[in-house]
Amino acid sequence: MPTTSQEWQLAARPVGRPAPGDFRLVERELPPLTEGEVLVHNRFLSVDPYMRALMGTEHSGSPAYQLGRPMSGGAVGEVMESRSARFAPGDLVLSDLGWRTAAVAPAARFTERERIADVPDSAYLGVLGMPGLSAYVGLTEIAGLRAGDAVFVSGAAGAVGSLAGQIARLRGAAAVYGSAGSTEKVAYLTDTLGFTAAFDYKDGDVRDRLAEIAPHGIDVCFDNVGGEHLEAAIDLLNRDGRVALCGAVSEYNATTEPRGPRNMTELVKKRLTLRGFEVGDHAALRPRFEREVAQWLTAGQLVFRETVEDGIDRAVEAFLGMMDGRSVGKMLVRL
Repeated sequence: MPTTSQEWQLAARPVGRPAPGDFRLVERELPPLTEGEVLVHNRFLSVDPYMRALMGTEHSGSPAYQLGRPMSGGAVGEVMESRSARFAPGDLVLSDLGWRTAAVAPAARFTERERIADVPDSAYLGVLGMPGLSAYVGLTEIAGLRAGDAVFVSGAAGAVGSLAGQIARLRGAAAVYGSAGSTEKVAYLTDTLGFTAAFDYKDGDVRDRLAEIAPHGIDVCFDNVGGEHLEAAIDLLNRDGRVALCGAVSEYNATTEPRGPRNMTELVKKRLTLRGFEVGDHAALRPRFEREVAQWLTAGQLVFRETVEDGIDRAVEAFLGMMDGRSVGKMLVRL
């Protein structure tokens, strides 16, 4: 039974790309359980692009990480001890108490998850978790995906993008295009995930590359990158096109004014709709999402990939590697 927890704290607010010195790994005693609390040992931790925004002083909709305090993030763990009627030792639970090896907290901070045969527990941080729900919500609710649409996914080899492209295909898209940061990732999109075509955004002008693979334009863009990717998508969108704005990873480490789309008049000329969203606002869709995704997983129609670092001491390197594009699919830390 763990009596201490190792946890990562933010030691300084990053300027530009975060550095290892901006973080501190500390060990502290776990408090004894009181009524209604549980002790959970985390098995997998999630690192995600949104965490970079929380390292700043302001973030719309979510409080910034506090200096010298444990950071939060998605985690899948096992109940070790319980003083709550809701949980028993051995239960698999999901929480936002990541960036640490163990936690004592009220039972309300945890959600029980069912173990699924042939699906790793870590899937609740990826395909069955926030990234999967983000992809599902962005396509079905925000962009209003319709059968026959041509879809472009920016940053398509990441945790969200790789699922968005597959969901678009499974939901009847006529073509699915993607961008990624290496030739290996491009091959993964087309050869494994079933994208119609993809390009390496480091190899030439983004707009020109997108126009090459989507000669008839696009109807939907699922944008994870922002900047020149979004500008290119606006240029290539057909009339009444829709954009689901999920993220803008190209701007997260910016120290100068980011490059925004310079072609906003196209929104008027082509009657385009650009809509941002936070996945937390759409929790009511989770049951439908889980049913549909579980069916695709069981049938072997939806595949996912994880990049895993081992040990709590590797959490910062995992985060920086994910931000630098060194991961494919979901980046995780296994404890």
